[in-house]
Amino acid sequence: MALNIDGIIGSSPALREVYRILEKVAPTESTVLVTGESGTGKELLVRALHKNSHRHDKPFVPINCGAIPKELLESELFGHEKGAFTHAIRSRPGRFELADGGTIFLDEIGEMDLSLQVKILRALQEKEIERVGGTSTKKVDVRVVAATNRDLETEVAEGRFREDLFYRLNVIPLHLPPLRERGDDIMVLAEHFLRGFCQERERKTLVLSAEARDMLRGYSWPGNVRELENFMERLSILCEGQQVTPVDLPEKIQRAAGFEPPAPEATATAAPAGFRWPELKDMRDKNQGLKDFLDEIEERLLQEALAEAAGVKNQAAELLGIKRTTLIEKLKKRNLLET
Repeated sequence: MALNIDGIIGSSPALREVYRILEKVAPTESTVLVTGESGTGKELLVRALHKNSHRHDKPFVPINCGAIPKELLESELFGHEKGAFTHAIRSRPGRFELADGGTIFLDEIGEMDLSLQVKILRALQEKEIERVGGTSTKKVDVRVVAATNRDLETEVAEGRFREDLFYRLNVIPLHLPPLRERGDDIMVLAEHFLRGFCQERERKTLVLSAEARDMLRGYSWPGNVRELENFMERLSILCEGQQVTPVDLPEKIQRAAGFEPPAPEATATAAPAGFRWPELKDMRDKNQGLKDFLDEIEERLLQEALAEAAGVKNQAAELLGIKRTTLIEKLKKRNLLET
């Protein structure tokens, strides 16, 4: 039977090696520990593992051990009996019971408290669990697959993870490579995400320019596939043209590539073509201080406005954008007011 990798995109050598191991381990009952950086798609890989197992028609039950407070995680995993704690108004099965016959996925298991690790170990070894507040054990038939972005060997050495549990989980290690090690998969994924987001927004699919493609390939992708997907969604919304160019890419990708975006076009507040702002050099050449320099500039503008307005003070004031009374005060101060 062909390997079902629906949802996983890419065919780089690094990913093909993952497929090779997946194909061998999926039909077995062995416990698998999936490792990889955050955002690499570990849950997709675990779901593929379940789809290709003999348990594929049974439940697949994921739980993120790092997203649930430790005081609630035991109840989520093993269930609880009525009255086991405040608000436990009825008995409730946990994830292990819900996954009976299928696969339970313990994501971010490196975040799990040491006291709970003991109970996970027992569930693995004895194939039985005990609800919180319960007095009897329940047999469960589940395949356990765990994942983490932590180095569990380091966690064991530093006393934050049980060594016996680590070896019980790490029967089959499966490492998902970071996006930066997946070569052409970067562009395959980028175009897949961009096409999907453009379809969602009912716009013509954007095209990546050669320069933009080179910059995407050269970026290190610390957030991996999740970061790439977010960037493609942003482009589908913000890119105004039909082609994605380097200036459309996020600033962090531009910086990583050493790309200098062109200076922004002149706006209404920018200096018009041919205009030159006065500089300190001009003030020094006239051997003037700031006040005298600005007074001279103002006087020249007053005289020019009067000349253009043929001496009509209302018009001269409008040209300068000031009130007529203000203009007269300035003219008096410089003895420019005609009597």
